[in-house]
Amino acid sequence: MIPGPYDWIDEELTRLDQKTLRRRAREVVPISGGQCEIDGKRLWNFSGNDYLGLASHPTVIAAARSALESGVGARASALVSGRTNWHAALERKLAAFKKTEAAILFPTGFAANFGTIASCVGSADVVFCDRLNHASLIDGARHSKAKLRIYPHRDFDFLHDELKKSASYRRKMIVTDSYFSMDGDVAPLKELGELAESFNAMLLVDEAHATGVFGPTGGGLLEEAQHNPDRVICVGTLSKALGSQGGFVVGSKSLCDWLWNSARTGMFSTGLSIPNCAGAFAAIDVIVSEPERREWLLRTSTHVREQLRNMNWDVPKDVVGPIIPVMIGSADQTLKLSRSLQDEGILVAGIRPPTVPRQSARLRISISFDHGEEGIEALLAAFQRVRETQKAI
Repeated sequence: MIPGPYDWIDEELTRLDQKTLRRRAREVVPISGGQCEIDGKRLWNFSGNDYLGLASHPTVIAAARSALESGVGARASALVSGRTNWHAALERKLAAFKKTEAAILFPTGFAANFGTIASCVGSADVVFCDRLNHASLIDGARHSKAKLRIYPHRDFDFLHDELKKSASYRRKMIVTDSYFSMDGDVAPLKELGELAESFNAMLLVDEAHATGVFGPTGGGLLEEAQHNPDRVICVGTLSKALGSQGGFVVGSKSLCDWLWNSARTGMFSTGLSIPNCAGAFAAIDVIVSEPERREWLLRTSTHVREQLRNMNWDVPKDVVGPIIPVMIGSADQTLKLSRSLQDEGILVAGIRPPTVPRQSARLRISISFDHGEEGIEALLAAFQRVRETQKAI
């Protein structure tokens, strides 16, 4: 039989199966109150990113429903005619929320990171990227054709030494997540800002998982670190704590004007749906007016970490906030534990390579305000039962 041009696909999928790395699509039915349904079974959902429970907040839903009167889609790319009054209002709202001069929307957070980096640097430049940054940051740096320097996770001294060697480059850019989505730790933003100023480098910070969760008004870790917001390229998403969908960049007016004219991931993509814009707009108001949501979230996350450590689960010491990695190591063992927790009524994602480095597979717990005390008690009881079962084997 003559080999076909697509035979390699089945061969590669078989290799993924052999390494316990193959992902399979499944249907998850969202249920309000921090739960979901899979294969007819109701589960507490500890695998999402709806940190403040705003995806199902009545005010957010009402705003999105009302905006449907204007249509579902934006009808065109933002550059042509798809930037409606809803998009313009949300950009103004984001700029005010983040205390910057301007904002620009993107179809996704990935598109915002990818397009912004590629718009700001090129082959004559250098990008310094934390080893554990999100894939969109790494891929954007590679696509830009700038020299890519990967520095060890949160290693300020190593980065300082690399910046000292960078005088020959036209432009320099430091790129980092502020809150690392698979590790639950934070970047040294104050030190990175000082480094950027010292070496005349741009600083791009992805606040996807920090916006709405940290900061005096929920503005994120940059707000908490008291950075000059117009001296930083701040990227964010509407799809985490804001409960909607889409990405954005906030910063100086000149930065946003430049991205409007150069970021291909925005220029050649249809604008965000109108209900998404309205929902995100309303979500920002809730974040500001209901600080008790993030206060409960941070307080409860600390409690969960302490209880898991008391059960002898491996939770790294630098973890903060609602993302709680439980380190397992083996991809196979991680999947077994994830299935055991699901049998106990708890959905916790088993994270494997290439999402995380080899031999660092983990269970990633994600806390939401929607879980309430009942959900948290169910989570901890399930982890306790799974731990006791392990000891008995």
